[in-house]
Parts: sequence; C-alpha cells; structure tokens
Amino acid sequence: MKNKKAAAKKAKQIPSQAYIPISEVKDGILIMKDGTFRGVFMVSSINFALKSEDEQKALIQSYVGFLNSIEFPLQIVVQSRKLQIQPYLDNLMELEKNQENELLKIQTADYRSFVKELVEMGQIMTKKFFVVVPYDPMSNKKKSFWARLKEVITPIGSIRVKEELFQKRKREINLRLRAVSSGLQSMGLNPVQLDTKALIELYYSTYNPDIAFSEQLKDYNKVDVQDF
Repeated sequence: MKNKKAAAKKAKQIPSQAYIPISEVKDGILIMKDGTFRGVFMVSSINFALKSEDEQKALIQSYVGFLNSIEFPLQIVVQSRKLQIQPYLDNLMELEKNQENELLKIQTADYRSFVKELVEMGQIMTKKFFVVVPYDPMSNKKKSFWARLKEVITPIGSIRVKEELFQKRKREINLRLRAVSSGLQSMGLNPVQLDTKALIELYYSTYNPDIAFSEQLKDYNKVDVQDF
C-alpha cells in the first residue's frame, strides 16, 4: 500500500525542466513557452569611475538618449561566476610538456603553479553583462491565464513555431536587436549577439552553476531544453 502511495506521489511530482520558460533555441533566438521571443547580447563594460567628469556626463546623456529611443522593455543582467581556470591550467600543462627549451619549460611550470596557488587562495570571480531583448507577437495575449499556466507546468505543451512564422517573427525581433546594438555602440560599448551555442551554454550554466563549473557541456547540437 505504501509503495502505491509513493508511486502515485512520484507521478504527480513536476519535473524541474517544467519550470524552465524556454521552449526552443533556434538561429540564435530563444523561443519561450508563452510564444514570445528573446535575443541576448553580451556587452562589454566601462569603468565609469575612471572617466573624467565630462566623459561621465556624456555617457549619462548617451544612456538617457538610448533609453528614450526604444519603445519596448529591456532586461539588463549582471552575472557573477567563479573563474573557471582549469582549462587554462591544462593548456599551460600541454605547453610545458611540448616545450623543448629547458629554461622556458621550468618558467612555464613555475607560472602554472603560481596561477593555481593564486586561485586556491581565494575565489576569483568574473562578471559578465547581458542585455535581453524581448519580442511579443501578441499571440499569447489571446490565451487565458490557465492556458498560459499549463504551458509553464507541462513540458509537452511547449511551443513549436512553424518555420514560416518563425522567420517572420525573427525579422521583427532582428529590427529590435539592431536598434539596441546601435544604441549600445553609441555609448562606447561592444555588444555581441549570442548565437545558438552561446545561448545554450549561458542558460546551461545559469540553471546548473555547480555542474557547469565541473562538467563541460556536451555537443550543443544534441542538447535539449530538458538538459538545462
């Protein structure tokens, strides 16, 4: 009797991927479960404190002008992560093995040990800056609250956009992406739109920070949203 109750309780449990709002990643565009689209930029940073007063004022004016130029919401995300130094250390190890000059070999080994000890002494963090650009084709507004809720809690209900419709919506969001990219560049920033591989790696590490730090993501062509 207890086994039946446990089995029934387990069957009612909602899998973790049901809470992930992403339905599909295609051509560098996120397709959400509610039918909306997202494009993501990784953006360079500026050390505002080191700028002169005139430069700071110019940056603020550029930022205000940028915000006033757009007619849709934006999401600005700052992500802090522990520095993944192991691939760099592995590369140094390989260089050390292949180094024929004995002096350079010793110096490479000393440098590798120094970097390793430095990282072990304290957690070195990296910061990345992202700008998320949304596009809502209005189709989701025709749905009731319960229909949208079902899309969130039922993975099977994920949107699969037909190719022709996808291309049309992609052109619309690309207009927004170009406008945002131009506005960011006017402030001296360097925005880079994330492609499909970069988006999968970003959200994989976001939803699995501990696992992503120790395990490399498999071939992104074989990754499904449920792997997040």
